Formats: sequence, C-alpha cells, structure tokens
Amino acid sequence: MDGSTGSSSAPMASAPAHAASQRPEPAATPGTGADLNLGGPRPAAAAAADDAPALPALTLPPIVAPSSYLRVKKPVAPIAMPSPPETKTQSPLDREQREGLEAIRDFLKVRTSYDVLPLSFRLILLDTDLLIKKSLNILLQNSIVSAPLWDSQTSRFAGLLTSTDYINVIQYHIQYPDEMSKLDQFRLRSLRDIEKAIGASPIETLSVHPSRPLFEACKQMLKTRARRIPLVDVDDETGRETLISVITQYRILKFIAVNNADYTVMLKKTVREINLGSYNDLVTSTMDATVLDVIRLMVDGNISCIPILDSEGRVQNAFEAVDVIPCIKGGVYEDLGGSVGEALCKRPDDAPGIYTCSEDDRLDSIFDAVRKSRVHRLIVVDDDNKLKGVISLSDIMKYVLGEDEDEDEVQKQ
Repeated sequence: MDGSTGSSSAPMASAPAHAASQRPEPAATPGTGADLNLGGPRPAAAAAADDAPALPALTLPPIVAPSSYLRVKKPVAPIAMPSPPETKTQSPLDREQREGLEAIRDFLKVRTSYDVLPLSFRLILLDTDLLIKKSLNILLQNSIVSAPLWDSQTSRFAGLLTSTDYINVIQYHIQYPDEMSKLDQFRLRSLRDIEKAIGASPIETLSVHPSRPLFEACKQMLKTRARRIPLVDVDDETGRETLISVITQYRILKFIAVNNADYTVMLKKTVREINLGSYNDLVTSTMDATVLDVIRLMVDGNISCIPILDSEGRVQNAFEAVDVIPCIKGGVYEDLGGSVGEALCKRPDDAPGIYTCSEDDRLDSIFDAVRKSRVHRLIVVDDDNKLKGVISLSDIMKYVLGEDEDEDEVQKQ
C-alpha cells in the first residue's frame, strides 16, 4: 500500500513478536484486549505475573477496522423536503379589489350600528297582544313589511314580525282547515305556537346594541340568515330594554355605498369572476301559477323569492315573500287560489320592482345601483333576458365581509 494506506492502518495494535511461531489464534473479540495469547507457552514475564497481585481487567476501546475508512461509501439519498407553497402573484386588478374590500371591512369595524340610522325615522312597534288580522292592516296602511314586537307583560323585546310569520299562518290554515274559525282570534304571541304546530324552525330572536361595531351586526345577520336586525339598548342600572330601531341589509349596504365611494369604485371584478349569487337548481314559476303553489315552493326551498318566467325562460317578474301580505289583507286566506299575475298587481305604487344584471356587470356598478335605488336583490339574465341566477343582498354582504374566504380557510385546515 502507499503512504496514505499506512496512515490509515496506524490505529491497529501490533501482535507480540513471540506469537509469530505459534498456531493461528482465533480472532480477538472487538472491544476487549483480554485473552489475546491463547495458544503456546506463556513468556516468563507472564509467569512472574502470577505471583503478583491481580490487577483489575482493563476495558479497551473498540477496534475500528481501517476498511471502514477505505471502503467507498454509497451516496446517501438526500431527504426530500416539502417545497414551500407557491405564492401566486396578484394582478393589479386582484390587488385593487383586495384593497377596496379591506378598507370597507375596516370601515365597518369602526362605525357603529347607530350610525346607519337616518337623521329622522319612525318606528312602529306592535304589542304581542295584538290580533294577527289587525297587524296585517297596520303593515299595509304604513307601507311596511315588518315590525318589531314588544311584550308588554315583561317589558322586553319579543322578536320581529315578518312575512315569514304570515306564511306560517297560511301553512297552519292548510294543515288544520278545521281551525280556520279560530284564526281570527289568534294574537301575535300565538305565532310561536303556530311554528311548533306546523313543525317550522323557530326564528331566532336576536338583537345588537346600537353602540357595537357595525361589523358585528353584519356577522350576526349572516349567521342567522336574518335580513334585518333590531337595535336594543339596555339600561345599566335597571336592566330595562329600549328598542331603538331596526336596520336592514339594504340599509347597511347603502350606508357602505354612500360613505365608501372611493373604495367601492375599486371593486372592478365582475359577477362571474367573484362567483356572486346562486346559479344552480333555481326554483321558478309562471304568471298562471297560483299564489298557494308559489308559497309551497318557497317553503320547500326555504327561499324568499321565486323568479317568474315565460314559456321560453325569459324573466317577467319575481314573486317575493312580502307579496303574500296584500294577498291576505284582512285575514282573507281564500284569495290564495288567485294567480301570481293577479297578486303582483296588488303591489303598492311605490314598490321598487325587480332589478336585473348580467354576469359581466361589475361589483362597483351594483353598489352604485344600491346607492341610487331600493335594490333588494338582482336577477341575473343573459342578453336574451333569460334567467341565469339570483343575487341576494346576503350574497353581497357575505362577499364583502369575506365569509367565503373564512370558509375556504376552514376547509384547507
């Protein structure tokens, strides 16, 4: 071997000279130096050692074979490390959209629900002891479609009266026709008993404090699928509740549009790009269908709007849950057999009607429409006015608050 090999063999221990003439010895056990001279006569020095006191056995370090240094080592395969997730570069349009949404969300977090209220407004409060039949007349006379309820016995807020409650009364009339004579005597406090009788899910009685951030009110509305939420103040000393007003999704979105024009104009993505609205399994009807048939569709689909189409699928109008109220004016439930076309003619003169858009319309134009008109939903149509989808105010609010992004994060986790 060359010099480098000799250098590698240096750690090897040399065998004693006298052992060269002896028979081959068994290999030493690695890790110990004892019993290395098993064959042949022992040297004199070893014999003399028998008379000396026994020394404790020494444990030598393990012998390392030089071949372990000389053998060519196989390359170790590198451990595959997970590659970092690719960061998608945002386009200027994406970046501007994100900045606009974040600015609106920050605005909702610093403004309170009280800020949404107009400078002057009226609040019509209905006592739970009022007859259901009379409540209908009050709503119609005041051109409103809902009203907060007040329990005078407990002096507490008792929920909201909406068109859904009247639809529940209609279902009760259908399921229990023999009870028809008693309907005229039903009071507003009986609405919860009617819900139980027909198996309807009770509507959650929620409210927010007027001084809480508006962002919290929006979250509550989306969580409970409520389209309006009461503002209730509570006296710190007496615990007595005071109903301030009721704010709606439309009022909140208009508040955003009016006070955030610099940010809503940044929302330049189209309805198609942000997948805004519902487009699958849409429930529709025709002008010739009866009001009762449309109500059944609403109840079965848990929806509040039915697009009305012609024979070629073109949008003619939309029947909403609030359109039920004029149909049962005075508690006359027998008129529900009339056609949808007849029912739509009973809308008040100042009814906003329906608004349409296309999938190529941008979100900033929708906010512009909300700022100028009483938009409660948009019917998405194509160039031939054929139905494509429906955009509710809940869809818009959900997108603005980033609820879809939160759901995506949960699914990824």
